Amino acid sequence: MTHTLGKPGPGAGGAAPPPRNAGSPRHDKNVGAREPAVALTHERDVFAQLRGSTDHVADAITAFAGTMRFVYLHAVWFAAWILVNLGVFGQAAVFDRYPFGLLTMIVSLEAIFLSTFVMVSQNRQAARDNVRADIDFETNLRSEVWSVHIGRALGLDPDQVEHDVTRLVEQSRARLNDNGKQAAPQSPPGNDGVA
Repeated sequence: MTHTLGKPGPGAGGAAPPPRNAGSPRHDKNVGAREPAVALTHERDVFAQLRGSTDHVADAITAFAGTMRFVYLHAVWFAAWILVNLGVFGQAAVFDRYPFGLLTMIVSLEAIFLSTFVMVSQNRQAARDNVRADIDFETNLRSEVWSVHIGRALGLDPDQVEHDVTRLVEQSRARLNDNGKQAAPQSPPGNDGVA
């Protein structure tokens, strides 16, 4: 989905407020000039295009299987199955005698399908993470390009700025490594941990 910065979308609450410099010579000079359109991609919009009907089904099943209602439903189902097949409600109602082979087969098949649906959801989550990483990279690249252009417009040397940033990053990493070494417990020299 793309948005245009500075322009209200449909249903944005009426007309846009007048510009701050309306009527000033500077504003009149730019009459007819339009604001730049910036394409903003949202991860949900991209991901929604990738989802199919099977993904919706897998999401619904996985979402239901991850609730306590699912646990309670199975507890009642198993208890009723076992009570019926132990003959509590009469021998005529028994259809799966102990050791409940039919119940075992049904539960095994359910486990196979549930694990498959969970894997489908996990694979799609990994795909969503990839989409998010791509959008983050694009956003970072845009920011980097704009920063360089703004720096040049301000008369800054991009190579010097990059040199300063690299030096600061190295100092920060060295400080983090030093803190990590200090935080690690060290045994005294010559002590092998034997009391």
